[in-house]
Amino acid sequence: MPRVLVDLLSYSGTKGGMEVYTRELYRKLGEIAPSWEFIGYLSREGYELDRTWFPGETINSGISGENRFAWAFGELFAVARRARKLGVDLLHSPATLGPRHSSMPTVVTMHDMLYWSHPEYMSTPLYTAPVKWMERQVARNAAQIVTISPGSATEILKYLAVDPDTLHVVPLAGGHPEGVDRALAGSEGPLIIAMGNRRPHKNWESLPRAVAALPPEKRPRVVITGGRGYDPLAPLVDELGVGQWVELRGWVSDDEVAHLYSTATALAIPSLAEGFSLPTLEAMSAGVPVLLSDIEVHRYVGGEAARFFPPHDVDALAHLIEHVVDDPELQKRMAADGLMRERLFTWERTARETLAVFELALT
Repeated sequence: MPRVLVDLLSYSGTKGGMEVYTRELYRKLGEIAPSWEFIGYLSREGYELDRTWFPGETINSGISGENRFAWAFGELFAVARRARKLGVDLLHSPATLGPRHSSMPTVVTMHDMLYWSHPEYMSTPLYTAPVKWMERQVARNAAQIVTISPGSATEILKYLAVDPDTLHVVPLAGGHPEGVDRALAGSEGPLIIAMGNRRPHKNWESLPRAVAALPPEKRPRVVITGGRGYDPLAPLVDELGVGQWVELRGWVSDDEVAHLYSTATALAIPSLAEGFSLPTLEAMSAGVPVLLSDIEVHRYVGGEAARFFPPHDVDALAHLIEHVVDDPELQKRMAADGLMRERLFTWERTARETLAVFELALT
């Protein structure tokens, strides 16, 4: 029975898609690999959260996943020490960073190379050089590397020069939000929703600008969730005079998310760069049409079910929003196509293909 230490030092309740990936992957691994023993090595914050999704023992590392210095030191050194002490067969780091050296095979999931390919989008420039150094060390130590899209794989090969035979693309899957009733779609008028943190590469500024580019009588309501505390989009919304149409809602409950999916005309994602796009699949699973910036990973995830716009072209986004809002039949086709597209991505597939990488690392 293989024993695996799972590096959960980054898991602190604030990491969005990476934490969704970790939860869903290990929930499914517990189902399909009952003979494997998984041990979770959690951050101090993560240990205080719900852990019922993890299929094995969990250990409180005492290390903060919110303190960048403590977390970085823990990733580089503490995880490998604990793995050695426990005598595990394999170590898995599911959130891009991991140990610099380990005495047992290590698999790392590297989600994207944004610090390399788009350092201008990083909100903490002083952190860029240390992260790049850490990612290089982690990649050198890894026996096998999992990544989540072909685009990310291309960039890992470009920037980290890893052996292509050790790099594996394993796509993610979407969530299935509960309580969604699409019979309510449009019941509150045209509504475009958008969800995510306020990191620069998300390009949220384009949404209020697109609203401002439309005639007032054509402007839908836009709700942008995500972000904590002061919202950096607020001054732009005020400057453009679109506060009547654009609502910055911050973090929302599951019930609020379900209501937004129920009533939305479409979801918009204007990102300049991404490793994957979980919100695309989640929206598709809820029957919500999806409008995506035309970047490689969005083409990979959205396929022919989505509609695309150039990420820097506000007028194109405004035109697309108007076109979709004005065409209920198009909305129905996009919703149906999205449901079919989303079914191609499952967490069981993610888990089985990841397990195959684990087995390869152990050979």
